[in-house]
Amino acid sequence: MSCLAEQAKLLFAEAEENNLDYKVQDERWQRWHKCGLCEQDHHGLVNCALSWACWKTYVGRPEAKMGRINSRLTAIRRLGIGLSSAGREEEALSVKETELSLYRRLGVPEEHVLVAQGNLSNTYQFLGRLEEALEMKQAVYLGHLRLNGEEHEGTLLEASNYADTLMHLNHFDEAKLLLRKMMPVARRVFGDGNEITLRMRWCYAGALYGDPGATLGDLREAVTTLEDVERISRRVMSGAHPITEGIEDDLRNSRAALRARETPGDA
Repeated sequence: MSCLAEQAKLLFAEAEENNLDYKVQDERWQRWHKCGLCEQDHHGLVNCALSWACWKTYVGRPEAKMGRINSRLTAIRRLGIGLSSAGREEEALSVKETELSLYRRLGVPEEHVLVAQGNLSNTYQFLGRLEEALEMKQAVYLGHLRLNGEEHEGTLLEASNYADTLMHLNHFDEAKLLLRKMMPVARRVFGDGNEITLRMRWCYAGALYGDPGATLGDLREAVTTLEDVERISRRVMSGAHPITEGIEDDLRNSRAALRARETPGDA
């Protein structure tokens, strides 16, 4: 862990010292949360530990804009995400609320405020504050859509998050309607192996088989979709990734629901 943190610190410091452009600085910054070999995001305790190291590295920086990337504000975002990745949502809540307050006080661009609100709404959902999460996620999705259009990564990510909350509140029809609109966009822009595309298809399958009014055709489509998504996720992210494990759980549940519908006498 210390080697990963030191590498990220040195790479970003070099980009700052040489006043490299934003794209290069952003690529270097990503080493705080992304593997330099497979280019997948770290998750769980590794993500959390690196996020703490990132925050400790830049906590002394000024809040005002310095250089092409404001390392202190970006580090506090990194810390909130890292705590959530390790399941420490109560701690993440205070960090994310602080981040959003800082952004509003400093008058940062609206897009950064939307990202902070999106991260905070995810924590609301994990803590069971679903109605608050839904209201904020809807506003964040519509904000990204207005600013960036439907093909932007932020818009597609927040569409997926919004649909997930709709599903958790049993608004299955609304979730399916949104995902049927946005899934083809994600597949066209990112391809089937992208995390956002996988999450959207996973959520859509969950809405299909979780709906009490699901038809036999819905259940079969859910199983087929999850089988395909599980195969792709296992290849791209590995079988140990939380997304793959979650998809596998839903695949088992959807198969059980399909079997019960196909053989009601044995249910």
